[in-house]
Amino acid sequence: MLRTRLIACIVVKDGIAVQSIGFNRFLPIGSPAILAENLNRWGVDEILLQDISKPRNGETPSIFFIRSVAAECLIPLTAAGGVKSVDDVRDAVFSGADKVAINTAAIEDPKVIETSAERFGAQCIVASIDAKEDGSGGYEVFTHAGSKATGEAPDIVAKRLEDHGAGEILINAIHRDGSKQGYDLKLIKQVTKAVMIPVIVCGGVGHPKHFVEGAKVDGVTAVAAANFFSFTEHSVLTAKAYLAQNGIGMRCDTYADYQGHQFEESGRVAKPSEKDLAKLVFQHYPEEVI
Repeated sequence: MLRTRLIACIVVKDGIAVQSIGFNRFLPIGSPAILAENLNRWGVDEILLQDISKPRNGETPSIFFIRSVAAECLIPLTAAGGVKSVDDVRDAVFSGADKVAINTAAIEDPKVIETSAERFGAQCIVASIDAKEDGSGGYEVFTHAGSKATGEAPDIVAKRLEDHGAGEILINAIHRDGSKQGYDLKLIKQVTKAVMIPVIVCGGVGHPKHFVEGAKVDGVTAVAAANFFSFTEHSVLTAKAYLAQNGIGMRCDTYADYQGHQFEESGRVAKPSEKDLAKLVFQHYPEEVI
């Protein structure tokens, strides 16, 4: 059985990693390369690098920028933002990206997905879909970093992009972005029922339980978040431990995995008993080599 992947998103605006709220408010964090290096050390399974400035400004991906982040990654890196053609996919891959996510160009012309998948393989191509509630109980797909409505439903778009050769679907809920309310499970189920390929979910994580809720939806193979991982060093390790304790198969490749710990209501690791703490005084841990 395949294990669920935990993906960290690095949202970048004008070269700076930012915390995104509703796709329209952005709080600066710092260097994307340093953030990627830290996430790599903390044990995340993949990194999704999303440059939101590119689609809004009509620019193509920056080779230098992707290369600088890829240099700090020993895990799969997906590059997104401004990809319009097969040449852009090639540039991103040659710069160090393992996969490329295509949003606006794929929705406006699905043949970009088809030709890119033919040249680089479907496993390299992620079809990215940003969706928002339409006010009538449904959802509408948006392009250009969430700034332009298409009038189409996400399940219809997802199926079309699958038919054109996409290897994965990334579904992001604009209305949940930065809300800490959890994934929009109704939206996720609508998309997973429409396609057969793996689905990555994103948007709204504020507690480890939200990862569990997303991972338990049939068809979801990876759970992703951005803001959740930005300010706490062990957020990846604690999230994996929480997922594992709730029956979700995870890759845990370090002994500092919190597997035996309990969690508080807030999602933070609970303090061990005094008896357990006393045992740690005499426990030897060999130096870990990453």
